[in-house]
Amino acid sequence: MCKNGRQMQFHRNENRSQGRLERGRSVSDRGGLATAVGYPLDTIKVRIQTQHMYSGVWHCIQSTYQREKAMVFAPIDLIKIRQQNQTHPHQSYQGPLSRDLLSKPKYRGSIHCLITVIKEEGVLGLYRGITALWLRDIPCFGLYFLVYSIFTEWLTPQGQHKPDWTAMLLAGGCAGMTYWTLATPMDVMKSRMQMDGMGQQRYSGVLNCIRESFRQEGTRVFFKGLSLNCVRAFPVNGLTFVIYETVLAFLRKINLKD
Repeated sequence: MCKNGRQMQFHRNENRSQGRLERGRSVSDRGGLATAVGYPLDTIKVRIQTQHMYSGVWHCIQSTYQREKAMVFAPIDLIKIRQQNQTHPHQSYQGPLSRDLLSKPKYRGSIHCLITVIKEEGVLGLYRGITALWLRDIPCFGLYFLVYSIFTEWLTPQGQHKPDWTAMLLAGGCAGMTYWTLATPMDVMKSRMQMDGMGQQRYSGVLNCIRESFRQEGTRVFFKGLSLNCVRAFPVNGLTFVIYETVLAFLRKINLKD
């Protein structure tokens, strides 16, 4: 009996230890997730606390995004474009095979695409099309936030200090559609220049790309994909602004309590 009692006590202690270990892992996982999710806001917080060039949270977010987005996301965008344009079939494909479909894919994945671009085109190859990206984002994002501000004012009833979620959803959707209506011409040029490195180089720069595209395809070339961009932009940007405003209101409440 004494031996059985000691065994039962040992198993209980072992179960408790295992439970503590699992809870510890859970807390660790949550902490890592919280750090990853909160890192962008922490960056904004640190910059506001240590630099005097920002008038507030929103101004800091806008300035940081406009200055650093292109340098950070241009290589990622190029890799995405290159992989999206691979037209090799999946193993389950049963349709007719063209010459392009019979050829093997050049890139086996994102990392392989990154290494191949650097090997064949150098590090600067990752930034192919960055000028078109600047010409697309810098002016269009200014109008993007302006349109959102105008629509939220229009959709907010008199006597109400802030818009409700439906007004934010509609205003964000309209802002997104406005952005892509203005940005699509340069987005087409950016995508063409990013793809230019896969084969024989056709364009010497952004202006040459614009001239050649217009000469060969006319005005319609500048609006290819506009309808798809707008269909995607309305729900995505509407939800983005609803979430942003909700989080911002929550943070303001926390600051007032402190």
